[in-house]
Amino acid sequence: MRTSESILIWLGLLWFLVACSADSSTQEAPPTEAEAELPQTAFVSAIPDPENIRLTSLVSGLELPLFLTHAGDGSGRLFVVEQGGLIRIIQNGELREEPFLDVSHLADSMYFFDELTHYSENGLLGMAFHPNYAENGLFFIHYTDYEGDSVLERYQVDGADPNRADPASGQVILTVDQPHHWHNGGMLAFGPDGYLYVALGEGGIRDRVHSQRLNTLLGSILRIDVILEEVAGYTIPADNPYDDVIGVKPEIWSYGLRNPWRFSFDRATGDLWIGDVGGGDLEELNFQSVASRGGENYGWPDWDTVNPGPQAIPFEETSPPIFFYSHEYGNAIIAGYVYRGAAIEDLYGVFLFGDFGSGRIWTIYRREDGGWQVNEYLDTDYNISSFGEDEEGELYVIDYFNGSIWKFVPQE
Repeated sequence: MRTSESILIWLGLLWFLVACSADSSTQEAPPTEAEAELPQTAFVSAIPDPENIRLTSLVSGLELPLFLTHAGDGSGRLFVVEQGGLIRIIQNGELREEPFLDVSHLADSMYFFDELTHYSENGLLGMAFHPNYAENGLFFIHYTDYEGDSVLERYQVDGADPNRADPASGQVILTVDQPHHWHNGGMLAFGPDGYLYVALGEGGIRDRVHSQRLNTLLGSILRIDVILEEVAGYTIPADNPYDDVIGVKPEIWSYGLRNPWRFSFDRATGDLWIGDVGGGDLEELNFQSVASRGGENYGWPDWDTVNPGPQAIPFEETSPPIFFYSHEYGNAIIAGYVYRGAAIEDLYGVFLFGDFGSGRIWTIYRREDGGWQVNEYLDTDYNISSFGEDEEGELYVIDYFNGSIWKFVPQE
């Protein structure tokens, strides 16, 4: 496909969004040639109706919550990451007073606190439980330290109390120098292949070039095989795209990202969804099929969605977003999850994502013709810092400044 034709296709995405209204708009995004050939699970046959759901308060009183997840151990507990360094437990609908883990002495949430936006991009940013947590009790956290650098650390649950982690068990397995205070990424998740995926931003607006340099981990999603022995560490999966390339960081799975704040794997298909917080005026949503072998270049900063930089690489050498929107509709995309719960029938198989600044929530799914259908779903007053899902696949959304968590439930 020629560059000019590609640009026209992706500009069409923005046109659809600008034409939308707040309650009932829909947008159609065409598939790329590669995506159209991929095998798919059952298609979503009808536009999800927001009248079928409501958001009900789960808990409040949290301090700058950034993430929610579960341990996959059958306990039904939810774990909430607070930016200041606490991991809290929600059990039987109640927020436990004692934290699961306190790393406030390590995670620096106040290293740079913007006086205009009143939030920091540092602190305790993400966590992930090992797929075999019920057997080994291992989990991982991602935070910025007092130098402002990104740290990946491994912990173990207390052998005598499942509601407490052992604070002495922490072992650093990766540290990445950060040139500035912004764009740290922070997401962690185990993929369907059992490897740990780690998101890192490009380090701040003065260092945009990092995203196109494969000799740095910045601006990338990493894929590593964590070691479970007593001494923590990791190895490089043999099928990583740059495992044997001289001068390239072998941890890199994909690159060309600005600030991939949140990503998630579809628990049914294994597909990867990435929300890359944009620069300038555009926010982008990227999709990577489970069939991918890695190596995708998402274009930043040579391409800001479909806007070329002054010395842009060829457009066809990048993996363009499946959807993007302008800052008229928000200022920071927050990737969510493909809904795989049982409570809300018409959301099944639909990916939900939102925006931190506007509180809008959208749905996107693949139509039977292979294209993407995007619908503006809800218009909330939340500052959405993250979505979350529980063991049953039910969905939650986090309101950052108000310290509250809301659950998607069927309308009665």
